[in-house]
Amino acid sequence: MLSSIMSSPRLSSVIASLVVLSISIAALPPRAEAARAFFVFGDSLVDSGNNNYLVTTARADSPPNGIDYPTHRPTGRFSNGLNLPDIISEQIGSEPTLPYLSPELNGEKLLVGANFASAGIGILNDTGVQFVTIIRMFQQFANFQVYQARLSALIGADQARQRVNEALVLMTLGGNDFVNNYFLTPLSPRRREFNLQAFSDYLISEYRNILRRLYDLGARRVLVTGTGPLGCVPAELASQGSLNGECVAEPQQAAAIFNPALVRMVQGLNQELGSDVFIAANAFQMNMDFISDPQRYGFITSKVACCGQGAYNGVGICNPLSNLCPDRNVYAFWDPFHPTERATRLIAQMILSGPADYMSPMNLSTIMALDSKI
Repeated sequence: MLSSIMSSPRLSSVIASLVVLSISIAALPPRAEAARAFFVFGDSLVDSGNNNYLVTTARADSPPNGIDYPTHRPTGRFSNGLNLPDIISEQIGSEPTLPYLSPELNGEKLLVGANFASAGIGILNDTGVQFVTIIRMFQQFANFQVYQARLSALIGADQARQRVNEALVLMTLGGNDFVNNYFLTPLSPRRREFNLQAFSDYLISEYRNILRRLYDLGARRVLVTGTGPLGCVPAELASQGSLNGECVAEPQQAAAIFNPALVRMVQGLNQELGSDVFIAANAFQMNMDFISDPQRYGFITSKVACCGQGAYNGVGICNPLSNLCPDRNVYAFWDPFHPTERATRLIAQMILSGPADYMSPMNLSTIMALDSKI
């Protein structure tokens, strides 16, 4: 019976057509779903444009922001060009994630992932209140849940769950809790409530709750960055009247307390979960490398921002009235707080291949090698 069916000329023709179709499909370029999904949460260091859609002062949608972006137009990234999520997308072979609020995030674009970050937010809900409307962490997670429902409607619940579980996730928080909360004024409510050590301990405890919630929402590979050297950014040099570009002591001390505690928290959380879900990226040291010795990395300065006003170009925000450097590649800082694309690429390279004192317990190259075998 089987042999007679197989010998049917019509069936043979169908089988031959299927073989040709299979070969044709295999020859096509990989579609979006072939690449690993990528999700981004956090603040202005990783916001790719969500705040463009909000009534807020925490935005980067005016020139000269984006001057070196492929379109040479502002995108909402706090950068002259690409930001950290863009460069990590390059590293994992994916197209850039769209902002969650972008109307273009639909259909197969959902398979790429999404960027939920919002400039101005922190670990704490009272961080960034001066920016009016921003997407705080509990709201970013609520958006992530809606995203997952949309993804399930597109590819089915089981495949959506698997795609989220297998995704790479980037979480960047902490800097605003110091700069735009604790140190915002000499008599800020949090400064009156906590000394610096106690405030850092409180942040770490709350950050842990955030990471555990992210795990509950399905994340299984999460890059967690701490703060950069808060006392060395042009905004702090300007506001504190640094005479010769020396880093400001108290914000620098805050970063020195917070970042090692973050690594210990991540290690403890992984032990509790029995898996290396969370990977701590030592953003403090990654930045200090080129801040301490800018010439070694091809920068002429790590003190003066490329775009800004006042001392160190560290006053205000980057806008059309700002001073603008002619060559962004030789400046470590784009604006009073954020690195240039070139400096960000140095950071991304350490995330990709940095040793244990930069990436704990492993770097992104190791993550990709391990996960490719699963």
